[in-house]
Amino acid sequence: MSMGSEFAGFSHLDEAGAARMVDVADKKVTDRTATATGFVALSAGCVAALRAGDVPKGDALSVARIAGIMGAKRTPDLVPLCHPIALHGVAVDLAVTDGGVEITATTRTADRTGVEMEALTSVTAAALALVDMVKAIDPAASIERVRVEEKTGGKTGTWRRAADR
Repeated sequence: MSMGSEFAGFSHLDEAGAARMVDVADKKVTDRTATATGFVALSAGCVAALRAGDVPKGDALSVARIAGIMGAKRTPDLVPLCHPIALHGVAVDLAVTDGGVEITATTRTADRTGVEMEALTSVTAAALALVDMVKAIDPAASIERVRVEEKTGGKTGTWRRAADR
């Protein structure tokens, strides 16, 4: 089986249709970034508790931020065909709004493949940790709109989500 071949146009399938990790050895190392966002919808009471620092489990935002960083670092353990890459930076920002918490994660590397999955995993792990921290206050908390907003580097260069999507 040739590692460089493609099956029916799908790069993650070999000639027999079996899943495989794409061989990126011949790709150029470039600086790459990705930014992903997500939102945790919360009740007004839960938002008030976050703002007042009255979450019974402790500092929910700090726990979520650390979980986001850890999640980015563990992405290839969670996403089967994702390459293990050296992350050079992970920034996780959380903003409490009247409707919940906006999460933004930016990941950075200099490698042969992008960091979109790491940014998405970061946002998702941060959101899961936040839900865990506040579920006693708001059992209806929900994770919404997790998506890539921008990526840079690699052969395709810069991509940004259109404003209407």
